[in-house]
Amino acid sequence: MIDWCCLPRFDSDSCFGRLLDWNNGGYFAITPNGRHTCTRRYLPDSLILVTTFKSGNNEAELIDFFAMRIGGRSRPRRKLVRIVRGVRGHMSFDVRIAPRLDFGEVKPWIHPVGRNASFACGSNTGLLIYGDLPLRIEDGHDLCGELRVGAGQRRYLALQFYRPEKNETVRVRHDAAKRLRAQFQETRRWWRQWAAKIPHRDGPGPGIKRSAIVLKALTYAPTGAIVASPTTSLPEHIGGERNWDYRFCWIRDSIFTVHALSDLGLEAEAVGIRRFIQRTAAGNASELQVLYAVDGKRRLTEVPLDGLEGWRGSRPVRIGNAAERQFQADMYGMIVELSWRWSERGHCPSPHYWQFLVSIIETTIRKWREPDRGIWEVRSKALHFVHSKVMCWAALDSGIALAQKHSLRAPVDRWLEARDELRRHIEAHGVDRRRGIFVRSFGSQDVDASLLLLPAVDFVAYDDPMMVRTTDAIRRDLSRDNGLIARYSSHDGLRGVEGTFLACTFWLAEVLARQGRVALARKAFERACRCANDLGLFAEEYSAEGMLGNFAQGLTHLAHVSAAVALAKAGSPPK
Repeated sequence: MIDWCCLPRFDSDSCFGRLLDWNNGGYFAITPNGRHTCTRRYLPDSLILVTTFKSGNNEAELIDFFAMRIGGRSRPRRKLVRIVRGVRGHMSFDVRIAPRLDFGEVKPWIHPVGRNASFACGSNTGLLIYGDLPLRIEDGHDLCGELRVGAGQRRYLALQFYRPEKNETVRVRHDAAKRLRAQFQETRRWWRQWAAKIPHRDGPGPGIKRSAIVLKALTYAPTGAIVASPTTSLPEHIGGERNWDYRFCWIRDSIFTVHALSDLGLEAEAVGIRRFIQRTAAGNASELQVLYAVDGKRRLTEVPLDGLEGWRGSRPVRIGNAAERQFQADMYGMIVELSWRWSERGHCPSPHYWQFLVSIIETTIRKWREPDRGIWEVRSKALHFVHSKVMCWAALDSGIALAQKHSLRAPVDRWLEARDELRRHIEAHGVDRRRGIFVRSFGSQDVDASLLLLPAVDFVAYDDPMMVRTTDAIRRDLSRDNGLIARYSSHDGLRGVEGTFLACTFWLAEVLARQGRVALARKAFERACRCANDLGLFAEEYSAEGMLGNFAQGLTHLAHVSAAVALAKAGSPPK
């Protein structure tokens, strides 16, 4: 069952959206007749999904994949392929394709364009549906059919995106099945070649390669942008208002991804994301945004879709994200620190980009005293978040290091003075001196899981006594559900209680590993890994009710990679 699909981009309107409205969202179903069981798996080192159906002594497989083109980055196929393969005996299936465009508001006009081929169009979307299976048009808006396979037999269906204005030129070759079979082989070869670049062998459970493949799958190839998640409005609190659109590229998450992929030796992917960040963010530092569309578009106005019922009644369903206009001070440090890490790999910023970095550092000096919305994009009042202040410090520290290493023109003495003043301010206001720990925000006594990121920018050593105490305070104060870590415990201005944020538990595992507390690190790591689904995929959050938030969540997968790498370096690689 395909209940969610947006074409041609992650942030396009949905063409199948039953995930957010069961009756009106649309779907693509290939369903076995009669009683049956099913299991799912990915083919090794790929994103090709295989669902196995069994009914008595009969067995068949449904193979799903987006077709990849070797060397085809500039010409993606934008094609979903579904293959039904008989394994034992005989099995019969019902097929129903019910596209509903523009988030379920448009029932498309479907008409035949050739043998076993139909075109569905409406709004700004056109879908060519073809294969070797006769389908009949029902009510002008759906396609229906039946198929039966025996051992060794295959039936093919494909759905390909076209612009509606190209309708007249759509042609379907008579050898569709042969071509789709070839695209399956090409796609399998493409994924295997890519996964072979990752020097890690996965064991049982969620593995490093699986998370790396997910991060690759979240990448929009034409620009190199990586989305936070391919879904919108899957709730952090069922039935509540904590429903957000994550189908965009966050600068922060992208930089985390660069670090994770670089640790795996995936330099080409890291470079692609880094270049997108540089192209999109470069310009006027005062107009820097925290997130962009996959093509670099800045305007991502948040709009509620009142006509959709939401997942399990969680409303409103939103498209766009109002965080685009928030001030989040940590982004300054993220961008400059990324350039410093890139410099450590032997690269010097170009004169033009250095001017941009200088403007970011100067903006940091002007704005670090202002409260912000922080890494968690709170919608209550802005605060002086300690993580944000430390990232402002990191912008200055990394800028100074770049200028000194490459003899770049910069007011280094003034930057040194500002950096040291900022550290004094953090140490005066961002610490609970009685407990000897860092706190969430100035004047607070609460901790925040983002404090686990402070050692990553060398503000404090992983094994510094204050960092060890802060880590223990987070383990104690933010632990939920037998060892999962919440983001924070303070009120954030929204109704309902969210689940535990899985990336935070992986951050804890990484910090513990780097502190040499390997047994505790492994316990935290394995606890978070148990929150993956049967395919090794992670959502954003988890609770006693199961997965919460958007899915699959890139930040969780990259945190999983970073924690696994840290455990491996500590001499206890994930099994």
